[in-house]
Amino acid sequence: MRRLSVTDWIFALVAVVIVVAGGVMLFGTSAPPMQHQNMGAVVPASHSDGLSEVEGDYRIERVVVPAERGTSVPIAFRILGRDAKPVTRFLDNQTKQMHFFVVRDDMHVFRHVHPVLEGDTWHTAVDLPDGGAYRMFAEFVPLDTKDPLHPVVLGVPFSLAGDTELVPVPAPDARTVTETGYTVTRVDQPAALPLLAERSIRLAIRAPDGKPVEKLEPHLGSNGHMTGFHTMLLSATHLHPVEPAGAPLIDGELTFRSVFAERGEYRLFLEFSHGGRLHTAALTVAVE
Repeated sequence: MRRLSVTDWIFALVAVVIVVAGGVMLFGTSAPPMQHQNMGAVVPASHSDGLSEVEGDYRIERVVVPAERGTSVPIAFRILGRDAKPVTRFLDNQTKQMHFFVVRDDMHVFRHVHPVLEGDTWHTAVDLPDGGAYRMFAEFVPLDTKDPLHPVVLGVPFSLAGDTELVPVPAPDARTVTETGYTVTRVDQPAALPLLAERSIRLAIRAPDGKPVEKLEPHLGSNGHMTGFHTMLLSATHLHPVEPAGAPLIDGELTFRSVFAERGEYRLFLEFSHGGRLHTAALTVAVE
């Protein structure tokens, strides 16, 4: 066998470098896109999170998880930081340090509460009238965040045994009626929304007497609160209101800025305050 010369070794080394560089380029170009893209300074931060109990430096630790249906079912948890120690202070996010959601996988049960911190543990209780598969979400904004409009959202699944009356997720529709008689209608050309592109969702709110709601009472420091959940993945997406709290609504319309991170259908839950009561409207939208 011919002994390799210095020139041969140089060519071999160059070939190895070319192969490695090509592999890096191949895997770099074939990797999936980032879930949260920089959409420009004028676009609000968007997220579609809650698919894991760990995100970044934070992890949710289960303390008390619902085991059976009922009213005021207790839930308790801790948020652990990078050093595995409980974190007990966050930035205010729409007037609250901690938002907590419970959603059943058919979107028929939705709960939004604000846990109370006792020592290093967050405590709350929710009504869970039926069995089935659920997911609970803890949403908070770290003190050292560089993007206060993008909270950390940690999700944990749980299930309740017993008979379950599953309800199909309603198809995308432009109109819904709350249990309190308010009609909420999408008026922003209610078609499928684009993926990873900013869009405004305009909702016309009518009181039970059919008249446009001229002004909403502040709820969580704004005109309304909206959270969406992917109907298949059960990921969470927060939408930000445009009109400032207390501002009159033109023709009863309330606007939310949105950027959706996954294709499919989302169930949007709008909470707003009017007439001294909190109302919840649910709409299904499609993202393509």
